[in-house]
Amino acid sequence: MYNFTKIFLILLSLLMLSNCSDGKFFKRSDVKDNPVNVNDRVRKNIEEGKGIRFGIGNQKGGVFDFASSNELWRASVETLDFVPLVNASYSGGIIITDWFNGGGDQKRDLKITIRFLSNEIRSDAIKVIVHERICVNNNNCTTNLIDTKISNEIQLAILKTASLMQKKGIDKLIKERRKKDPRGGDKSIPVDQQ
Repeated sequence: MYNFTKIFLILLSLLMLSNCSDGKFFKRSDVKDNPVNVNDRVRKNIEEGKGIRFGIGNQKGGVFDFASSNELWRASVETLDFVPLVNASYSGGIIITDWFNGGGDQKRDLKITIRFLSNEIRSDAIKVIVHERICVNNNNCTTNLIDTKISNEIQLAILKTASLMQKKGIDKLIKERRKKDPRGGDKSIPVDQQ
């Protein structure tokens, strides 16, 4: 009985594997469609999203979510450098400023809150919230959420600064790579693909 079960399972698995060859699971490939050079083949597979890399060799490590490496976070702190911060929690994804006077009216103070929704530099990656506090007397104050141009201008300034920081980082990385291999080499990107 044991041998019969073993043979039955082997035949069943072979039957299941034979059903995978309907053209959806395995794709026939011609030699003329694939590059002969291994590095060209790897580059083509990665461009088409068909491959993975394990970082073998002298390549940089993985992506780390440190505040100093996130351009959006650094740009936010740089943009809000004119006002003291009450809370700046990178792991919580929030920056809160202290109440400050925007000038002009001495009875009106502002507080800015920035919430990080993504690490990518996109228009929906951060949410800027502005509160105002109007004090008639020292003890009689009202706080309101305001929706003015200020939040949009701050968001735009942060996104512009972050994109410039990212561009500088990419340019620096390209310069370092060209110093290591100035003639192009096998690891560089061909001119026609740039």
